[in-house]
Amino acid sequence: MEHTREFYIDGKWVPPTTDATLDVINPTTEEPIATIAMGGAADVDAAVAAAKRAFTTFSRTTREERLDLLQEVMNQYKARMDDLAQILHDEMGCPMPFASKVQIPSGYGHFKAASKVLQNYEFEVDQRTTRLRHEPVGVVGMITPWNWPQNQITCKVAPALATGCTMVLKPSEIAPLDAIVLAEILDAAGVPAGVFNLVNGDGPSVGAAMSAHPDIDMMSFTGSTRAGILVQKSAADTVKRVALELGGKSANIVLDDADFAKVVRRDVKGMMSNSGQSCNAGTRMLVPNDRMDEVAEIAKAAAESVVSAPEGEGMVIGPVVSQAQFDKIQGLIQSGIDEGATLTAGGTGRPDGVDTGWFVKPTVFTNATNDMRIAREEIFGPVMTIIGYDDEAEAIEIANDNPYGLSGYVSSGDIERARAVASQLRTGMVHVNGAPADIFAPFGGYKQSGNGREWGQLGFEEYLETKAVMGWTPRED
Repeated sequence: MEHTREFYIDGKWVPPTTDATLDVINPTTEEPIATIAMGGAADVDAAVAAAKRAFTTFSRTTREERLDLLQEVMNQYKARMDDLAQILHDEMGCPMPFASKVQIPSGYGHFKAASKVLQNYEFEVDQRTTRLRHEPVGVVGMITPWNWPQNQITCKVAPALATGCTMVLKPSEIAPLDAIVLAEILDAAGVPAGVFNLVNGDGPSVGAAMSAHPDIDMMSFTGSTRAGILVQKSAADTVKRVALELGGKSANIVLDDADFAKVVRRDVKGMMSNSGQSCNAGTRMLVPNDRMDEVAEIAKAAAESVVSAPEGEGMVIGPVVSQAQFDKIQGLIQSGIDEGATLTAGGTGRPDGVDTGWFVKPTVFTNATNDMRIAREEIFGPVMTIIGYDDEAEAIEIANDNPYGLSGYVSSGDIERARAVASQLRTGMVHVNGAPADIFAPFGGYKQSGNGREWGQLGFEEYLETKAVMGWTPRED
């Protein structure tokens, strides 16, 4: 594909200032599929300067102008969806049905959602004699991950465009190719020069330079809690706004009146979609102790119905994204065995018959305790940890006993009971009785899962500053 050794800065594809490159590896074949240029501080400086210049005019565009621009972006995005799905399949091993029906449409959805919020948003509100003006925050630095690349890029880019911000994006160097296509889409849609800029690179070379840059007004980061802390520390000296969407170890409480056959099967398979590489996955399932054997049987059958391989019948998941990720997951599975959890399905090593690619066996542990590594750490693979509880109060206590607080899940035959439990979870999101994600609802977490929100109106408002103009309306004597 084109532009892999270039950056998109000030409306043009330009060569990097360094000679550094990196191979992009297909995790299914373990072979390189492209080589990208890796940037440095000078490339960041050029991109930020372009974004700063563009902000002067783009921040003053009208609602109607930005609505028209977003519509053209959606038109161009729709025309490239097949290309994006194929690239995602190649760079992160995502099965084509999941890439084309879930991953890539999520990006289109964020542009559509931002457009809908923009249509009716009140940028100016009068409060007594003061006018409150909601104005674009400025130049936004964006660092995005590899696990839901288009979802995480577009849920930042779309509201930034809608509010009149300009931006510099550093996508994950592990799966960067879809971001290059998005830059082509934005260029074709007529996004003005300098409004969107793309610099590839790693965290120490590009991410740190962005976070500390005095002309970046806001950093929006999605990734690990460890890296998010580094972004926040680097940003501290310039007192810029920092929005963080970080890791998770979400609890899934199955109450004793739930339909176990339905819920356990649904949720084991659900957390294994995207090969378990979702920060909001319900990876800790909490079930009544006296029904652990029943749950184990259902969970084992569910996990064994998931095919971790390049292809197959039924629910097929791809490899995890890299050898480093594969090795980390193998170590955590072994720790679960060593710490005494019951290995109910899966285990270490590749699935039978798979010799190439970073495929992980769909794995279930039962009879785990909440102090085990498999219950504390974000595994980011198709590994379910099932923990028992004695009563509802203990289930809530276990759910909240974790440094993360991104999402949560509650299932019950009594909706009022499920709502009552949901209200006691210290998480930014809760799914009741299998409810899917809502692209207009805020996405984000408590505690070490980050701060700020993405998606919908609250995600839109992250890109706005509030100015109070006192005396806008003269006071009557």
